[in-house]
Amino acid sequence: MEITSPIAEKLEELEKKFSAINQKTETHLEGLLWSKPITYWDYINTDALLNLQIQRTTLPDEMVFIMYHQINELLFKMILWETSQLCHTDMPTTEFFTERLMRISRYFDMLTTSFDIMGDGMEVEQYMKFRNTLTPASGFQSAQYRLIEFSSTDLINLIDYRYRATIDRNTPYEHAFEHLYWQAAGKDYHTGEKSYLLQEFERRYKAEFIRHMEEYNTINIWRKFKQLPAESQANPELVKAMRHYDYTVNVTWVMGHLNTAKKYIESTSGPQEATGGSDWKKYMHPKYQRRIFFPELWSEDELRNWGENV
Repeated sequence: MEITSPIAEKLEELEKKFSAINQKTETHLEGLLWSKPITYWDYINTDALLNLQIQRTTLPDEMVFIMYHQINELLFKMILWETSQLCHTDMPTTEFFTERLMRISRYFDMLTTSFDIMGDGMEVEQYMKFRNTLTPASGFQSAQYRLIEFSSTDLINLIDYRYRATIDRNTPYEHAFEHLYWQAAGKDYHTGEKSYLLQEFERRYKAEFIRHMEEYNTINIWRKFKQLPAESQANPELVKAMRHYDYTVNVTWVMGHLNTAKKYIESTSGPQEATGGSDWKKYMHPKYQRRIFFPELWSEDELRNWGENV
């Protein structure tokens, strides 16, 4: 084979690459002799992915439920991937910030419009049977969703409204953690005792949550927005994009989830309890929790009526 100029340039680039990590270029080139060509199924790990759906019952529509939630978790991972790039970039340009924010928003737009898959894609009778095998597991226990929240806004905006006046940026993370808005959904209102749902969630993820809270305390999406030039922060299109992300995550997506849950849970008489035992209506409805990532971008009237007209 003739060593043309383009090939020589590539060899020189490889030499620089491997020399930088004290590796021999010829060793890596020889390794190519024995490597197998890549295939789509190997690259995507298709077989492994398609074997992750394991039913607990014989009801066919349980498979819809499992796959739908696994797709959600994959989209959450994509959101966290983009968020990490944005938040760990020192002084991002306006263009970079806007482009990454739009990527994140598109993923949540997909989540928002996807509820019909589950809402109209399962028989109520089947769901009301297999859901009993899920207890005490709950979508409440999606750790990635909590990480998205920590990455998006200042921690004070995730604190239960009843305790915000007693918490500031100097509050220990452990103390703030105990007063996050979603803690109320896993505690007995009268005794303060944590449910099994919440105890297991914390046992598995609390240490990771505390680390993430600390890591994103000064680099979350809101903090990165405030690093942009004043003219960019006032740009109508960028402000619109920030508001769209905030409203989509904390109102539109939440209401889609709530309405889907209502369709199934309220289809039967008697106690209407979530699989994890939470007061799901008050936990999920935005008018009760008033989750708002970027309150400074909303008017007083919009803040006062958050989640009321949906």
